[in-house]
Amino acid sequence: MKSDLEKYIQAKEYVDTLMIPLLPISFSNDNQMKDQASQSEVLSILMNELERELHGRVLLTPSFFYLTSADQEKKINLLNEWIADAQEQPFKHVFLVTYDSSWKKDERALDGSLLWIPSVKSGDIHSEEMNNFIRDQVEQLVELIRTYW
Repeated sequence: MKSDLEKYIQAKEYVDTLMIPLLPISFSNDNQMKDQASQSEVLSILMNELERELHGRVLLTPSFFYLTSADQEKKINLLNEWIADAQEQPFKHVFLVTYDSSWKKDERALDGSLLWIPSVKSGDIHSEEMNNFIRDQVEQLVELIRTYW
């Protein structure tokens, strides 16, 4: 992360896009917690691949974790604070990437562009099937992000 930020600072005039992974967390339901951990792992790999693919144009932030049980308006306000602070750099484009479909209903209240990805069933993160899924998602997201540029 530190080396990424150093590269960003040196080339910030070219980096106009910020990507923020949105990750839900819940401690009250074991099955939900396992699914969220799996999705978090896949999203992390996907975001790193996406950043690598769009190198020189994007900055990937640390994940925005939130409790699934938290008030949605509070989550939106906090996320919009992140975005407002980031836009001081300035970033022309802010993408919020998530598997959590609950953000879709409040998409218009967000100060960034929501990229919702259908969740993946948990499985072997190192399987060829999962690698193909991630590669396919990265290609689709790269194409979509480029339409904003």
